[in-house]
Amino acid sequence: MTQPATRLINLIMLMQRRPNQKAADLADELGVSVRSLHRYMAGLDEMGIPVYSERGPYGGFSLVRGYKLPPLIFTAEESVVIALGAALVQEMWGKLYQQAASSALAKLDTLLPEAQRQEVAWARRSLLSLGMQRRNMEALAPLVETIRQAIHEHKQIEINYQGSNRPAGEQRRVDSYALAYRWGWWYLVGYCHTREAMRLFRVDRIKEYSLLDTAFMPRADFDGRAFVEQEIEGQGHLTVRLQFAPAMAQVARANPFNWQGMEEQPDGSIIAILRAPDLTWAASMALAYGPGVTVLEPEEVRQEVCTWARTIMEQYS
Repeated sequence: MTQPATRLINLIMLMQRRPNQKAADLADELGVSVRSLHRYMAGLDEMGIPVYSERGPYGGFSLVRGYKLPPLIFTAEESVVIALGAALVQEMWGKLYQQAASSALAKLDTLLPEAQRQEVAWARRSLLSLGMQRRNMEALAPLVETIRQAIHEHKQIEINYQGSNRPAGEQRRVDSYALAYRWGWWYLVGYCHTREAMRLFRVDRIKEYSLLDTAFMPRADFDGRAFVEQEIEGQGHLTVRLQFAPAMAQVARANPFNWQGMEEQPDGSIIAILRAPDLTWAASMALAYGPGVTVLEPEEVRQEVCTWARTIMEQYS
């Protein structure tokens, strides 16, 4: 769909949502001049779209009362976004939204004009998002469905949570606020009554759970996305400096999201700055690259890598 046609549709939708808008405000919303806006208004009149204007401080442009834009008028790009979004939900959420996503895609295919159907089909063949589910969603599906229900109905959930330092687990009662997906892990975001604070619970560490009848009133000002980012960023981290030999430098460059920063060296090597949650994680990352990487600091990571290397050598000798 051409840009003028897209703007005409957007103009109709703006007036449908809020009548009596000034020409300058509508032009600003569309990103055009006031002169261009009047030209679009004339185009709508020629198409038979019932637009009228009122003068005065409270006047402006409006659609005739009762006129509604026919449903499901999308540009080709909007159709692609909807189709790719549904496919992404299907992959990430598994059975939980699989049927709904399939149904939405089928309806979209039925209602779209042929040209847009072809555009959507091309996008689904050519613009691929793979490997979003790093965890086994089949095993987690019943738990995720229970958490989703708790969030939707503002109900508390009781869980047995196996934290990293509590292998036997611990009972928690949680007001369920949100489900978050980050780097292959699912998290329950909620208010923990045991700790009397908002907490982040990794879903795969929840070993037992039950939905309670107790309702709660969620905080209206709570920002789940900001909380997750702040909580994960605020967890204890080790800052590790890894030196990639010149022959391995391209490996570091090819994985920029693994590093907090990279420093090119005169000899062609690269020093990568790694933020690791603990000693074990840091040593694992260093050893994953073999002899092409040297841990420069901190010393405890160097010692851990040396210990592991000796143990591995003895294991295979």
